Amino acid sequence: MQQITDTILMIRPVAFRMNEETAVNNYFQEKMLLDAEAVNKQAQKEFDDFVSILRLNGIQVLVEDDIKNNNTPDSIFPNNWISFHQNGTVALYPMFAENRRRERREDILERLENEGFVINTIMDYTSAEAENVFLEGTGSLLLDRVNRKAYCALSPRANEELLLEFCEDFEYTPVVFTANQTVNNKRLPIYHTNVLMALTENAAIICLDAIDDKKEKKNIISHLKEDRKEIIVISEAQMHQFAGNMLQLKNKKGEKFMIMSQAAFHSLKPVQIQQIEKESTIIYSNLHVIETCGGGSARCMMAEVFLPKNK
Repeated sequence: MQQITDTILMIRPVAFRMNEETAVNNYFQEKMLLDAEAVNKQAQKEFDDFVSILRLNGIQVLVEDDIKNNNTPDSIFPNNWISFHQNGTVALYPMFAENRRRERREDILERLENEGFVINTIMDYTSAEAENVFLEGTGSLLLDRVNRKAYCALSPRANEELLLEFCEDFEYTPVVFTANQTVNNKRLPIYHTNVLMALTENAAIICLDAIDDKKEKKNIISHLKEDRKEIIVISEAQMHQFAGNMLQLKNKKGEKFMIMSQAAFHSLKPVQIQQIEKESTIIYSNLHVIETCGGGSARCMMAEVFLPKNK
């Protein structure tokens, strides 16, 4: 099993804006004093620059354009509706915001098959939406693919029963906890696991301050230690700069990279940078408008493709 891939799927926005349906429980989103057209234009520029940087480093990026008529302001974050697995399985996930459900597109699966990727099975969890039960892909699920563990911070977008069903289907051990952030002096659930935590082959970047329950915190640390992950602790302030929203990738030559936003990089301390650079070269890109309006960052924009290729 591989933890990291050299191929990702990214969706180029055509009508990016602050999604009013997700803002109710994504406390990372903020309004900007730009009109909708300017926001979208700037998001497209940030997207294109980011893709260029990834490709320059030899990472295979499959770019699909969003469909304007779908009115999907968050389509730039495909990792929430789909995940791809080494045995040729694709999982489709139930989404909290109704306008995000329109992001799921069959033509994207056809494109992958045309590119030579093998899809054997589709595990479709989307019927859970009818019961208002959600599990938003690798936003909610942080997968340790090698040690078969699924870390999940429960929230309105990550349902425990559905997580357990996923773990049974995909043979993962669930590591369940609750994570909070301070909003107007209140502790409220963090919407996605992948904003407070990232896993690499040898390390875990994690905001332990977000996990208020001592037992849960201890349990996570013991799982990470058991799997010999170096624990790189970030603060809640760093988490708000998206320092937890990173992804490790490799290129065809096997060189490893840690992908993050410029804001995330600039929030890191020299010692944290050294810890990350032990195994990966850091790549960062300016994603200011995407982060501010979208409340998601570099990791959310990349759906990792682990599917086998046709021989």
